[in-house]
Amino acid sequence: MQRRTVMGLALLPALLPLAHAHHGWSSFDQDRPIYLQGRVQSVRWQNPHAELVLEVPPGLGLPADLAQRPLPAQSAPVDGKALLAKAQLPRRQDRRWEIELAPLSRMQAWNVTPLKVGDEIAVLGFTFQDEKGAAILRAEYLFVGSQVYGLRSSPA
Repeated sequence: MQRRTVMGLALLPALLPLAHAHHGWSSFDQDRPIYLQGRVQSVRWQNPHAELVLEVPPGLGLPADLAQRPLPAQSAPVDGKALLAKAQLPRRQDRRWEIELAPLSRMQAWNVTPLKVGDEIAVLGFTFQDEKGAAILRAEYLFVGSQVYGLRSSPA
């Protein structure tokens, strides 16, 4: 019994990065929606969720029409209009952000064409409390051209 416990403790440092790499919504400040726009630098279209690195241009501003953009209905209750109205730019000045999208099954349900390096996109989502830690944004909405995808749940 004691040997098993020691072995389990020995494996703990190796498992900690995996536990931190995939996190639920509770780590993110859902009271402060963040808007980012830019060019895709890299893409990982794989589970547990699609991810990309977005390069944000200097001088990014909020689009004047952001609060009026039409949003698709989702199966989860999301007040998208309120999120758009509260959207802010990040306080931190990182030029590159890691964007966490939805699981591939949900991306397929929305008929999202896999993104490519060089694509221009925008996202509205949430970053860590007080913007501490890595420049990671968990996307709530993805804007690709004239298409808008709600990523919290499946299409309604």
